[in-house]
Amino acid sequence: MENVLPVVVIGAGPQGLAAAAHLVERDVPVVVLEAGSSPAAAVAEWGHVRLFSEWPELIDAASARLLSSSGWQAPTTGYPTGAQWIEKYLAPLAAALGERVRFGARVTGVSRLGRDRLVDAGRGDQPFTVHVSPAAGEEYRLQARAVVDASGTWSTPNPAGADGLPALGEALSADLVSYRIPDFRDRAGFAGKHTVIIGSGHSAVTAVLALARMARRDPSTTVTWALRRATAGNTFGGGEADELPARGALGVKAKEYVDAGLVSLVTGFRVERVIREGERPVLVSEDGRTLTADRVVVLTGFRPDLSFLSELRLELDPTLQAPVRIAAEVDPNLHSCGSVAATGAADLAQPEPDFYLVGAKSYGRAPTFLALTGYEQVRSVVAELAGDHEAARRVELALPDTGVCGGAGLFDASGVSLGGACCAPPVLQIGRSSVTA
Repeated sequence: MENVLPVVVIGAGPQGLAAAAHLVERDVPVVVLEAGSSPAAAVAEWGHVRLFSEWPELIDAASARLLSSSGWQAPTTGYPTGAQWIEKYLAPLAAALGERVRFGARVTGVSRLGRDRLVDAGRGDQPFTVHVSPAAGEEYRLQARAVVDASGTWSTPNPAGADGLPALGEALSADLVSYRIPDFRDRAGFAGKHTVIIGSGHSAVTAVLALARMARRDPSTTVTWALRRATAGNTFGGGEADELPARGALGVKAKEYVDAGLVSLVTGFRVERVIREGERPVLVSEDGRTLTADRVVVLTGFRPDLSFLSELRLELDPTLQAPVRIAAEVDPNLHSCGSVAATGAADLAQPEPDFYLVGAKSYGRAPTFLALTGYEQVRSVVAELAGDHEAARRVELALPDTGVCGGAGLFDASGVSLGGACCAPPVLQIGRSSVTA
C-alpha cells in the first residue's frame, strides 16, 4: 500500500510547494492540500510588503529545476514584494505541479486508519487518514503513506494580551484591531488618525515606518509604538552589522523617526484590557497606563495551529511548541536568524513515523525562521521519505550571521517579519533562508 499511496503535503505556500517539487523529482506521488483559493494564499495577504531578501534566496532548487523544464527563467536580482513572489515564482510553480495541488481544501484532522491516539497495535503499519473540508461539497478523507505539515502559522496570530491570551475586551474591538501589516497605501483608514502599533519585531518596524512617513506628510496623523519590554534594547536591530542590508536599514530608519518625534515610543506597556469607547479602542496596561487610538495594529508574532493534529503522537517543546530536537537551536532567547543551524529529517522526526512539521510551523512560536531554512528542511525530509538516507543526513545550507533576532524574549518577538523580518515577509523573512508565512 505504501507504494501507491501519496505523500500528503498540507499547505501550498513556499515550503509546501517546494516539498511537492522535491517529491515529483523523486517520482513520489504527492497531493498538496491548500485551504486557500490560490497558491501561497497567506503570502497574498501581505502581497503589498517588500521582502528584504533578494530573489536567489527565495527560490528552492528542485522547484527551479521543475520550472526550468518549461522555459521558466528565475529572477536574479531585486527584492520582490509578496505579490511579485507569487506572480513570478510561486504561482508558476503551483501551475507546474498541476492537479497535484488542490485548492479550497482545508485539513480538519490527521490520524491513522482505524487507530486513535491511544492504540499501539499495528499503528505504524496503518496509513494516515487526512480529513478534508472542501470549500464546496462534502467532507472527505484521503489515505497517505506520509504527511508533511507545511501549513505555517499565519492563520493564528498572537493576541494583544501580554499573557498570551486575548486581553479582556479584545474580541469586542476586533473590527478596530489588525493582526497583520495593513496595506498603508489605503490612507483613508490611517491618515489624520492615531494608530498604536504593538510589537517589537520587524513586522512592527515595517508598520511603524509606513505610518511615520504618512505622519511626516500629514502632522494630523499620529503614531504610538508600544513595546512590552521595559527598554528599547535591540528593537532597532543590527544596523550595518546585519548581513541582510535591507533589513538592517529598517531599524536604522525607525530610530531616526523616533528621534525626530514622528513616532512616540512607549516601553513596558503590557496590555491587560481593551475598552471600546464608541469607535475608538482604549488600551489599558497592567500598570494602569492607557493609550486611546483610532486603530490598533498588533504584530506580536504567530503560533502553530495544532488542533487538527490532536490524534497524532507528537513530541513538542513545552515552551516553543516546536519539535523537541530543534527547540534549543531555534530559541530566540539564544540565537539569531543566522546562528540557527540547518534542520533536517532527523531533527524533525516525530514519534508518529513519517509525519513531519516543516517551514515556519516547525519553529513553533520562535520568530527565527528563514525561507532557505525551510527549503533545506523539505529537501532532507523528502530524501528520507524516498529512502535516500545519505542525502537526508547531508547539510546543504549556509545561513547569514544577522545577530538581530534573539535576546528579546518570546513575548516580544514578531513571528512574521513582514517588511523586514526574520520569519516572514520583510518581513517575512521567509526569505533569506525567513513572516507572517
